[in-house]
Amino acid sequence: MTWPSLTLLSQSILSGIFVGSLYGLLGLGLGLSWGLLRLINLAHFAFAFLAAYLCYQLASSGRMDPLLTLLLIVPAFFALGAALHWLMTRFALTPFNSLLLTFGVTGIVEALIQTLWTADFRRLDSHYAHEKFRLGPLFVPVPELITLVLAVALSLGVWAVLKYTDLGKALRAAAEDAPVAAAFGVDQRMHGIVLAGTCSALAAVAGVCLALTFTLAPSQIYAWIGVVFAAVMIGGLGSALGPLLGGVLIGVSEAVTMAVTAPSWAPIVSFTLLILILLFRPGKA
Repeated sequence: MTWPSLTLLSQSILSGIFVGSLYGLLGLGLGLSWGLLRLINLAHFAFAFLAAYLCYQLASSGRMDPLLTLLLIVPAFFALGAALHWLMTRFALTPFNSLLLTFGVTGIVEALIQTLWTADFRRLDSHYAHEKFRLGPLFVPVPELITLVLAVALSLGVWAVLKYTDLGKALRAAAEDAPVAAAFGVDQRMHGIVLAGTCSALAAVAGVCLALTFTLAPSQIYAWIGVVFAAVMIGGLGSALGPLLGGVLIGVSEAVTMAVTAPSWAPIVSFTLLILILLFRPGKA
């Protein structure tokens, strides 16, 4: 094992922060759904990739700026997430059955993506992809910087809503003690639909960031599940800032591990970190 130069190590840490912010952005909606609605929505990842492909299509064929596609994609996915949650509450699905349902939705979305865009790799060639600037000896790619800014802004925004607004207080109260919250007039069903739609909208934002930064393939939907779940568990369920901090912690640990040893060691380090945190913090995830 050879230690990298200080510049290479610093660049690796910066890259880890960037990819970790994407982990956190993907985990933000998942953690809110899991912590406040008590639903593990596996379709969250499928929605993110569907949004990524829609961004790719609108930017490639429609000649739209990738960031402007958010104006179309985010409202559409809010409606999609709200409709899915309404369907689950309409039939009073148990948490386990909702897990199976969202897994089925993931398979349907994957098949839809393969039908429309085939299983070939797709890469969004936007003007952002070629833009970068120097920060001393370090290079800062603009797409990764956009992801970091969006992740921080949305995490802080969600944190403020949960802490200071009536909607946020109602959601936290319903998650803490649903019968008491209902007795005080909290409309859990409507609030749940709004939160589910918001979580899907957050997945759509993460999907656009995926399209800006990564090459897309339908099979990659499942490749992100493990590491994003780890970020959510480390950060805490129902937390707005936790997934971002957990994602950055995992991203930096993976990047440093790859710089010091080999890429194959990165998942071992990140999931060992998750196991240690769960062992020393039982019942707090």
